[in-house]
Amino acid sequence: MKHLSDNMRGALLMCGAMALFTFGDASIKATGGVLPLSQLLVIRGVLASAALFAMAWYFRGLKLRLPAKDWALVLARGLAEAAAAYFFLTALLAMPLANVTALLQMLPLTVTLGGALVFREPVGWRRWSAILIGFVGMLLIVRPGTDGFTSASVYALCAVLAVTVRDLVTRRVSREVPSLTVTLCSSVTVTLFAGAWSFGQEWITLTPRLTLLVLMATTFIIGAYLCSVMVMRVGEVSFVAPFRYTGLVWALILGFVVFGEWPQPLTLIGASIIVATGVFSLLREARLKRKVRKPVLPRQP
Repeated sequence: MKHLSDNMRGALLMCGAMALFTFGDASIKATGGVLPLSQLLVIRGVLASAALFAMAWYFRGLKLRLPAKDWALVLARGLAEAAAAYFFLTALLAMPLANVTALLQMLPLTVTLGGALVFREPVGWRRWSAILIGFVGMLLIVRPGTDGFTSASVYALCAVLAVTVRDLVTRRVSREVPSLTVTLCSSVTVTLFAGAWSFGQEWITLTPRLTLLVLMATTFIIGAYLCSVMVMRVGEVSFVAPFRYTGLVWALILGFVVFGEWPQPLTLIGASIIVATGVFSLLREARLKRKVRKPVLPRQP
C-alpha cells in the first residue's frame, strides 16, 4: 500500500476494520445462543485483552499513570462498553445481522445529539435536520407498535444508547491518554464484568464447532482493533470516517449468504436514510472543525 495516498490507506484500513468487526459479529451469531453469553465474553475478552496489551506495548501506547479524573472517565467508558456488549450481542442473537448493524449506524447522529444536550456543543439547523431525519430511518427499522418490534429491538436501541455514552465519555478523556490504553482498559473491564456475571451460570463444554467460532470471533475482533489503531495514524478524518458504513454492506452480504436473511424493504429504506444522514453529519462536522482551525489572516492596511 506504499504507493497509495494517506487518505486511500486510511479508507482501506477503515473498510478492513468494519469488515472484520462484522465477520466477528457473524461468528458470534453463528453460535446460535448455545454458548452462554458471559462465557463467550470472558473467553473473547481474555484473548483480546492480551492482544491489545501486546499492541499497546509495541506501539508505545501503554500509559497507566493517569490523573484521577482520567481514570474515572476510563472506568466509566469501560462500564458503558460492557453494557453495550451485553445489549448488542443479546440483540444480535435474536435479530437479523443487517438490522442490528443498521441501527448501530445511528452513532454519528446520536453522538452529535448527546454532545449538544450534555456538553452544549453547537449544532446548526442542518445537523439538527439530519438527526431528525435519521431518527425517522431508525423508526422504519424497528417499527414500534408492530409485530416486528420485539424485546430484541429494545436491546439494540439500548446498545446504541450505551455506545453513545461510551463515545461521549471518550471525548472528555485527556488527549495525553493513548487511545490504546483506553481500549485496553475497556476490554479488561468488559472481561471482568463478564466474569462476575458468569458466577452462578454453568459453563458448557466447547464442541469443536463452538471452539472454532469463538476463536474466529476473537481473531476478527483483534484484527479489527489493529486496523482501528492504524487508521487513526493515516488520512483525514473527513475522508476516512464515511467508510465506516461499509460494515452495513458486509452485514447484508453475510446475513444473506450465511443466515438466509434479507431485510424488508422498509428496513432497507430506513438503513439508507441513516447512512445518508450519518455521512452528511460526519462531513458537516469535519467541515466546521476545519473552519475553526483555519487561521485568520490579518487585514491588509
